[in-house]
Amino acid sequence: MGRGKLRIYLGAAPGVGKTYAMLSEAHRRVERGTDVVVGFVEHHGRPRTEVMLHGLELLPRREREYRGTAFTEMDVDAVLERAPAVVLVDELAHTNVPGSRNAKRWQDVEELLKAGI
Repeated sequence: MGRGKLRIYLGAAPGVGKTYAMLSEAHRRVERGTDVVVGFVEHHGRPRTEVMLHGLELLPRREREYRGTAFTEMDVDAVLERAPAVVLVDELAHTNVPGSRNAKRWQDVEELLKAGI
């Protein structure tokens, strides 16, 4: 299997519609028969964005505890095991909780790309 491909949605500020656009494209791909899953999407309490998650397969997040607080991160192993054609990953610049597999989410994505996702 070859290397996966990456599409990045950029915007100048929070709330301009990057996640919404990514979810819209995911729905179009599902309608065309593509195997799409949500690896990690943060809707930031925006109701219209949250509604866009309906109808998409969501992989469970991995819970991590750090300094007495529970955090959730993308479960890279679950994505690799599921091996979809397309995985949605939001917040590319995110710093993972210490003790996670990778320090940054972009490193998680790099691992998925190497696996052909």
